[in-house]
Amino acid sequence: MSQKSATPLVSQEVIALYDEYTHAPLERRVFMKRLTAITGSTAAAYTVLPLLENNVAQAQLVKGDDPRVAVERIGFQGATGEVRGYLVSPKAATGKLPAVIVIHENRGLNPHIEDVARRIALAGYLTLAIDYLSPLGGTPADEDRARDMIAKLDQAQVTANGQAAIQFLKTHARSTGKVGAVGFCWGGATTNRLAISGADLGAGVVYYGGAPANLADVPNLKAPMLFHYAGTDTNVNKTWPDYEAALKAANKKYEAYIYEGGIHAFNNDTSAARYNETIAKLAWQRTLDFFAKNLA
Repeated sequence: MSQKSATPLVSQEVIALYDEYTHAPLERRVFMKRLTAITGSTAAAYTVLPLLENNVAQAQLVKGDDPRVAVERIGFQGATGEVRGYLVSPKAATGKLPAVIVIHENRGLNPHIEDVARRIALAGYLTLAIDYLSPLGGTPADEDRARDMIAKLDQAQVTANGQAAIQFLKTHARSTGKVGAVGFCWGGATTNRLAISGADLGAGVVYYGGAPANLADVPNLKAPMLFHYAGTDTNVNKTWPDYEAALKAANKKYEAYIYEGGIHAFNNDTSAARYNETIAKLAWQRTLDFFAKNLA
């Protein structure tokens, strides 16, 4: 991918602060005040900031106008009305394709997630990146506003919209009827909830997503699951042991990997401070292999 491993210029304390900012969340003025205190000066804080925040142009692997993919902005009927999505397919493919749903982080359906959808499409899939903020008017350009909007979503409706997306893809003219899902961070947790809802998934892949709150629903899981966790991601990782115990008790098929030294969001190559090229490439190949095995 496009950037190297996490830079040593950014300390774990700064990474932890940025995670708190994006997930707790913190107001930006509070985040900047604390970042300045950690780095020692306002100038140093503004030097570190670009390493933390997204740089979509630098990380883009498959451009939106890439001639190898067909791109369409669509809508489908969900539990909350029309849900918008970004539908991508490989132009070279003939016949029907297995399908994959891409579930975004807590910043909504942004250009990075659209790029991820194009990457998956080039691997041979009909790919749909859902805008889960559709009920609130869609993903805004302001990432902090998107983060705040995510917190207002009703989780039952989020799951229902995911189930509607599965049905949309199962009956799509280009689809084989096999549908998988992959989610990142908030999207990883959303993938977990969707999977244990009894949804008709052929495979589920979770990147550093928290375990579902209601583990009593784990027996409803139909799909084999693949989990990727970052070694330093203590907040998410503490939810894994009980989840794994429930998966084992229900005799469910899963694979799980904890990448030592990995930081939360290690796959997000728009963030130089968090992206880890070695880990991300390994996890990505495992993801594609998992889809190939279970959606073929």
